[in-house]
Amino acid sequence: MRIVFAFAFCFCFFRLAAQKKNEGYVIEIKNASAPITIDGVLSPAEWGSASVAKDFFSVLPMDTSFAKVKTEVRLTYDEDNLYLIAVCFHLLPGPYMVESLRRDFAFGKNDNFLLFMDPFEDQTNGFSFGANAAGAQWDGIMFQGGSVDLSWDNKWTSEVKNDDEKWVFEAAIPFKSIRYKKGIDKWGINFSRLDLKTTEKSAWAPVPRQFPTASLAYTGTLAWDKAPPVPGINISLIPYGLVGTSKDYQKNLPSSSQHEIGADAKISLTSSLNLDLTINPNFSQVEVDRQVTNLDRFELFFPERRQFFLENGDLFGNFGYATVRPFFSRRIGLNAPIQFGGRVSGKLDKNWRIGAMNMQTAKVDDDQLPAQNFSVLSLQRKVFARSNIGLLVINKETIDNKPNSDPKKPSYTDYNRNIGVEYNLASSNNQWLGKAFVLKSFSPNKNGREYTHGANLTYASRELVASWQHEYVGKDFVAEVGYVPRTGYVKINPQVNYLFFPKGKTILSHGVLASSTYFLDESFNRLDDENYVGYRVVSRKQSSAGIYLSHNYVKLLKGFDPTNSGLDTIPRGTEHQWDAVNIEFASKPQSRFTYAASLRHGGYYLNGKRFSFTTDWGYRFQPYVSLALSTTYNDIQLLLPWGHQTFWLISPRIDLTFTNKLFFTAFTQYNQQQNNINLNARFQWRYKPASDLFVVYTDNYLPESFSVKNRALVVKLTYWWGLNIRR
Repeated sequence: MRIVFAFAFCFCFFRLAAQKKNEGYVIEIKNASAPITIDGVLSPAEWGSASVAKDFFSVLPMDTSFAKVKTEVRLTYDEDNLYLIAVCFHLLPGPYMVESLRRDFAFGKNDNFLLFMDPFEDQTNGFSFGANAAGAQWDGIMFQGGSVDLSWDNKWTSEVKNDDEKWVFEAAIPFKSIRYKKGIDKWGINFSRLDLKTTEKSAWAPVPRQFPTASLAYTGTLAWDKAPPVPGINISLIPYGLVGTSKDYQKNLPSSSQHEIGADAKISLTSSLNLDLTINPNFSQVEVDRQVTNLDRFELFFPERRQFFLENGDLFGNFGYATVRPFFSRRIGLNAPIQFGGRVSGKLDKNWRIGAMNMQTAKVDDDQLPAQNFSVLSLQRKVFARSNIGLLVINKETIDNKPNSDPKKPSYTDYNRNIGVEYNLASSNNQWLGKAFVLKSFSPNKNGREYTHGANLTYASRELVASWQHEYVGKDFVAEVGYVPRTGYVKINPQVNYLFFPKGKTILSHGVLASSTYFLDESFNRLDDENYVGYRVVSRKQSSAGIYLSHNYVKLLKGFDPTNSGLDTIPRGTEHQWDAVNIEFASKPQSRFTYAASLRHGGYYLNGKRFSFTTDWGYRFQPYVSLALSTTYNDIQLLLPWGHQTFWLISPRIDLTFTNKLFFTAFTQYNQQQNNINLNARFQWRYKPASDLFVVYTDNYLPESFSVKNRALVVKLTYWWGLNIRR
């Protein structure tokens, strides 16, 4: 308990100055002197009176000077839009470097310009917009002071133009597409530029190199000549229509057809608080999960991709840790159709945020799954410079649940509830980050160790990153709407990473990292642990290489098939330990041909051996075609009955981006462990901002004969219709 009190002391009394680090960097924004045309052209008539943000600071490879690559940014506004134009000058000759015209591109593989805005001036939440040098758009919602959720999409327009000296990004962001507090005339803002030819990343307001340029702790100030216009009551209706057909060949069933309609609605209750409604949603256009070779003892995690759950999703989903999540939205609607739902989320004022959600699913007769209702309430209060205290309440209720006396058929609990409080520490300079939380679950026939607690603290300087994390999950803790793959343990995880920065022109940084992870039972007996030490080198061209040595120990608490392929299980209570070496390499992102590889060789369960090799290959015919191939090979040698087992996972992919509004993606996944070949092809036409036509085709095959398991074709049309009522 002493360590718990020590962390509580740190969280309650540790404070740094609340003044924002880059408060002195100010750019003024004035009302537009002329109508703005979004054409990627810096017109003096349109932009002549706008203030200019220039003299960017280098962030990478080093953060000790002004940027060599020049960038100039101007902003203005009218009653409807915030306008931005960024002039990105070239330093070296040659073409720009991008992957494709795909929306929400990979940051490190594209020449790009990004805007990070903090319209609440809380240094925690905001929005990001930008584009790569070919015009592909980037937009996301920001949370936790520097994380960007790119699954968030909204309605805005942009244009990019190129010539031999520069590329220009011009954008119009409707006020009704973002959230901000009425009357605030100072916003946090920063601009980020990545130029791959010089491998320079820069920012207008300086950011230390150990932090992302998205860090809201280091934003400058956007000073409005008057408070931004009140966007009025903004109502967006997003209806959809869907037709499809599918056939299950394995069960020899006749083809079935789909005809569905539904709708989402977004209603701005205030300029910073939004109501989302959905009726009969369908997420068939969402890309399928990437398959993995599963050699883990616990359930795997796959991220949420459905748009409805994403805006302000951190209010619900970031409570706890990655493996102690009391709320995980993918539990809702994957096994049963969602009938309707609603969600209120956003800012009540500068210090308070709220999230409230209610979702209703239908019963599924084939699985004897009754209808269920899911309710979630989250409150968050800002304290000190950038920290906050949160409350989370979750209720899952089964409707008309009928007891099942047949043990061969599934049964469902009447209810499951969770309540928790959490403190998130973020110092004003971002060097100290931490969290402490307590959770309690309520379930039928459970009245024991239903508590969970966790705490962590991280210090990050330019050379040193050191952290401590611990957590306790009681054996009776149940989170049916969460992701908690194991219970009944205590976990301790210290980590340290130290970097050196040589003065040469080849190596950017190199350094050692070490980590220990210990799992103990509730009586503090050893369960399993992993200790590793490694060394990593990063070049100035951003290629990287690393080597890691590890030692593992596992005591099985239940039988486990070490191949996860349906063979025999290793008995409960047996102890296993092994050593392994990992080597990894990633090429520089500037090349059109990129590659990365990782190799693992060492021991495995039952004194066996495991060798694995993973590769990622890519080639781009920029900006229209991107080819990729991912492979994973596992070679496992054990005693009988497992013997010698090999598992291949091969996934080729092609991305065609005809324009930044017309996309086609196709990829195949051959999974030897699951004995399956999956084909997924998706066509998307964004015929209007935030309005799309999707055509999605999926197939699953048996690898031996290439006979079809099942097949489906879906066509879905969405339309974003907006109504703005001036106050």
